Amino acid sequence: MDKFLVIGEICKDEFIYGDVPRICPESPVPVFVPVDRKENDGMGGNVVNNIKSINQHAEIIHWHQSVPITKTRLVEKKSNQMLVRIDEGDNKCDKLEYLSLAMLQTIGDSDVVIISDYNKGFLNEKIIIEISKYAKLTILDSKRKLSNELIEHIDYIKLNKQEWENNKDIVKEHSEKFLITLGYEGVRHMEKIYPSPRPLETIDVSGAGDTFVAGFATKYLSTKSISESLEFANEMASIVVAKKGVSTPF
Repeated sequence: MDKFLVIGEICKDEFIYGDVPRICPESPVPVFVPVDRKENDGMGGNVVNNIKSINQHAEIIHWHQSVPITKTRLVEKKSNQMLVRIDEGDNKCDKLEYLSLAMLQTIGDSDVVIISDYNKGFLNEKIIIEISKYAKLTILDSKRKLSNELIEHIDYIKLNKQEWENNKDIVKEHSEKFLITLGYEGVRHMEKIYPSPRPLETIDVSGAGDTFVAGFATKYLSTKSISESLEFANEMASIVVAKKGVSTPF
């Protein structure tokens, strides 16, 4: 049984789907009429749900802040066009201040540690470095500006296009560590691009990065093959972007 430790913020993703029958007479904004609602775990919680979906026999532990962040999206149902996103709790995230001996033991006992760092305050650079020093295999998905010290002991780092643009120098220096997701184009590792198997079937990209990380980690544990793991992660991500909202492959 593979042992996963996911460390990082959790949120509640709420999608309110509705109709937009007219423009408000008081101001040039849409009038939104709710008709349906969907909720699920997001951020690190979505990574956990995706691991469970892909690997039903996995043993998973998740360390996160005490009060979830809430992201509420108002979405026009017919077009799946998001009108607005309301974020609550971003600035109230409690911090992981230190790692106890028991926590260090859990890190060391885990087959893979996934650091899902949305940079909302739960993790800091010092803690991330300490985690990576004790882990057998560390995969980082981070929204923060990266440093050489931060990534020294991390095996793989997943970045999207914008995050890659913000960290180009360090990516160039340590290209073997970086997995650059390119949306419908697929993913880039080193100089090779692994194409998406279904590049034209995108409905909603919400949470696709979490799915990619879960798929890559799961496949890499069983194969130790970068190429097989990237192809599998691409496949899993291509399934969820063809669905509405934040979802899992199966």
